[in-house]
Amino acid sequence: MRWNLRLTAAERGIWKSTELRRLLAEAGLTISAGKMSALWTGTPTMIRLEDLDVICVVLDCTPDDLLICEPENVAARTAPDQQQAATSGPTVVPRRGRNRTIPPA
Repeated sequence: MRWNLRLTAAERGIWKSTELRRLLAEAGLTISAGKMSALWTGTPTMIRLEDLDVICVVLDCTPDDLLICEPENVAARTAPDQQQAATSGPTVVPRRGRNRTIPPA
């Protein structure tokens, strides 16, 4: 996923994070300067759905405008794992529960 807050805000004429922060506060979402800076300059690792809802209302957008899927990144991450599994041989699955083997006495 790619976070697209700055471009979405710029398309609506909001060029500074302080301006967006003020608009969010007017809509009932108070964000600290540090958190606003992190939202504005980078990709958040976590965002509350209520906060995302307020951001979407203020910017008159949808979450699709703010979160851009990047399926090529997923394909790039899974390809080496699948290649390694194919070359390492059969997968051993441990048995759990009552049917465990008893160690030799």
